[in-house]
Amino acid sequence: MLRLAGARLLDDRDYPAVRAALAADPVGSCMVSARVETAGLDPWRLGGELWAADSRPVRAGRLQGLCFSGPNLIPLRGSASALRSFADRALRRQRSCSSLVGHAEQVIGLWDELEPEWGPAREVRHDQPLMALDGVPHVAADPLVRAVRPEELDRYLPAAIAMFIEEVGVDPRNGDGGAGYRARVAELIAGGRAFARFEDGEVVFKAEIGAMSSTVGQIQGVWVHPERRGGGLGTAGTASVVTRLVRGMGRTASLYVNAYNSPALAAYRKIGFQQVGQYATVLF
Repeated sequence: MLRLAGARLLDDRDYPAVRAALAADPVGSCMVSARVETAGLDPWRLGGELWAADSRPVRAGRLQGLCFSGPNLIPLRGSASALRSFADRALRRQRSCSSLVGHAEQVIGLWDELEPEWGPAREVRHDQPLMALDGVPHVAADPLVRAVRPEELDRYLPAAIAMFIEEVGVDPRNGDGGAGYRARVAELIAGGRAFARFEDGEVVFKAEIGAMSSTVGQIQGVWVHPERRGGGLGTAGTASVVTRLVRGMGRTASLYVNAYNSPALAAYRKIGFQQVGQYATVLF
């Protein structure tokens, strides 16, 4: 692989250019925008680093490349040479991210550079439609879907774990017995961003608002109890979360889904979501 000088770590001098780059792609950059809006560019507060392919701070104009390195590696924009510089910087340290995720052409291009040393991946999901909806859902929302209360964590957590295993293919309790995942779910609940329909004390539908910027909220973790699938709970439940996001929080609702998940794609399109891009994910 061609070795370059490497990507540059961004600092506060780059903040205007970073915000402009993120604002140009509000749906695709939601995961990173949510962090930057809250924490700025300081790595400790940001929970990761932002890299640019430019050799010096950009006080005006357009960043030539932008990549977030944290729990996930998220290439946001860049040419082939920019992706090589991001790979060069990533390979200077031991891999700590659990995945690469973002626009498909960026993720696959970066993975082509990283795979010789980081591969093989556990799974590469090449085609994940990125979808958005900024209006009223086309289907009725489920009135029984509501925000999960903090005292309901222990009733909600088994459904969250089941969803994670089904979607990601690993048990989130591995390594620390589930303490870290429990804390993350508890944080979502405390922030009013976990939603569920309970029947007889059991979760039959769940979804969460993961990343949330000032303009976009990304829905994640949509799950229906296996015994209740096919009855419309997922469609109506997701519509409830969309309504909360669009009407209650003033955000565009977004999500991404595996192209091979035909039932989910059909449900999201029925709700009114339209594809606005293509994501890809590399799982380790």
